[in-house]
Amino acid sequence: MSLKSVSKPENNKYELEIVIPKADFDAAVDAVYKKSVGDISVPGFRKGKAPKKIIEKMYGADVFRDEAIDMVLPALYREAIAEAKLEPVADPMIDFVSSDDDGIVVKAVVTNKPEITVGEYKGLEAVKYVQKVTDEMVDAEVAEVRKRNGRMITVEDRAAENGDTTVIDFEGFVDGVAFEGGKGEDYSLVLGSGSFIPGFEEQVVGHKTGEEFDVNVSFPEEYHAENLKGKPAVFKIKLKEIKHLDLPELDDEFAKDVSEFDTLAEYRESIKAKIADRFEKNADSGLERNLEEKLIEISEVEIPEVMIANEVESHVRDYEQRLRSNGASLDLYLKYTGSTLEQLREQFKPAAEKGVKCRLALEKIAKIEEIEIEETVFEEEYKKIAESYGIDVDTVKKSITNDMLEPDLKTRKAFELVKNAAVVTEKEQSEESEVSAE
Repeated sequence: MSLKSVSKPENNKYELEIVIPKADFDAAVDAVYKKSVGDISVPGFRKGKAPKKIIEKMYGADVFRDEAIDMVLPALYREAIAEAKLEPVADPMIDFVSSDDDGIVVKAVVTNKPEITVGEYKGLEAVKYVQKVTDEMVDAEVAEVRKRNGRMITVEDRAAENGDTTVIDFEGFVDGVAFEGGKGEDYSLVLGSGSFIPGFEEQVVGHKTGEEFDVNVSFPEEYHAENLKGKPAVFKIKLKEIKHLDLPELDDEFAKDVSEFDTLAEYRESIKAKIADRFEKNADSGLERNLEEKLIEISEVEIPEVMIANEVESHVRDYEQRLRSNGASLDLYLKYTGSTLEQLREQFKPAAEKGVKCRLALEKIAKIEEIEIEETVFEEEYKKIAESYGIDVDTVKKSITNDMLEPDLKTRKAFELVKNAAVVTEKEQSEESEVSAE
């Protein structure tokens, strides 16, 4: 047996003394010597021809030791871990201890998965916030689709109104002097959008195409340019074009054009169903977050710092991936927010600690409930992975095994058990809170 002794110097830390048999170690040293001798220069010998003992005498008796240990230790370490019934959560710290006629002794300091205590997880009380779909919500979605299907037409016979898109040339002056950044040509401005200085758009309303006029405004006190804060300004305007969004009639023909439905009533019902489905998913996600918090509250564990650090790095990688998908980068984000990578890690730390604790609790529940995963569940998971990456199932199975999937599937099943056994109270949620939750 490779395991010589086990001790526990502190909570979740174990020290294993592992013996590498002399025959195995000597064979590994010979293998390292044969691999390395061609790169070692020894006076009096052609390169690659120096005897092992000569090299050891010249460079030290342990010249091949560390690499030889690295070669044979992994298999012996796995045997020792299995014999000690440990579940490491990080790579071990390895130190040389001694060598004698029996072999080499090394010490492995192992951070073990902590033991967690979970309270009564069946019958957890949780709140599910539900939201009803109103006619106003349906109206808003229909209005948005109607807007996307409208056509912009040029207005010739009337003055500009709120909601119109105007094309203007403008130049701004403060104390009679044009200021930097205050000039634009063929600028498209939607009246009523609030995209210009307060009071600007209101003074464009009522003017017709071809008119030239002044707009008098004052820059806000909190304006970003120091030289313009609170200053009165005059903008010289030329109104070059007025455009109006012509919306399609809200009738059955509109429904046929924008959907697979024949009537407006059917189309509205389909929108209502989609909103209801979105609300239900949001409500269910909220319920699950509530249950996760409850699980964390009833669990007690001392989490090794390395587990939290690993989870934090996982959060950082996920965040970096999201930034990349939006055409940004982590370096750019840190630059423009004036923060550091270490500060970002600190932001993720509380969520990471909760995530680790919740997972440990679910693993414990899976063990208590003796949860097993059926082969059909594995097959379904392989199909989902294949579909998400656009590859066939056999290709997935070449790189992912049942053993790799099993831990996640067990915790997922454990959470379903907790959720199904929970005492859930439904409460109505306002539209405002639903929007903020999204």
